[in-house]
Amino acid sequence: MIRIKRAYEEVKESDGFRILIDRLWPRGVSKEKLKIDLWLKEIAPSSELRKSFGHDPNRWEEFQSKYRDELKEKSELLIQIKKLEEKLGNISLIYAAKDEKHNNAVVLLELLNN
Repeated sequence: MIRIKRAYEEVKESDGFRILIDRLWPRGVSKEKLKIDLWLKEIAPSSELRKSFGHDPNRWEEFQSKYRDELKEKSELLIQIKKLEEKLGNISLIYAAKDEKHNNAVVLLELLNN
């Protein structure tokens, strides 16, 4: 099972294998507190896309489309996550965005579950 979780939420055993999927480390959170098993910065949106989106819900549709296009070039990383899920069971994709409905983790989770 793959799920998404904010970096600022409490770490739980049920999170399973924790993968940080942001290009930047979450502000104000130590490595010890975050307890990341793998940091896949390469799967994050490009800096250009992240900046143009700016977490503006009005740009959500455009962001999703462009991010999906970027992910087409990163199929090996998607396969890596799916293999980890098969091997380990629970996987949590960790992200830092405040908006829980409009962020890269939502797009990535949807893509991995299809």
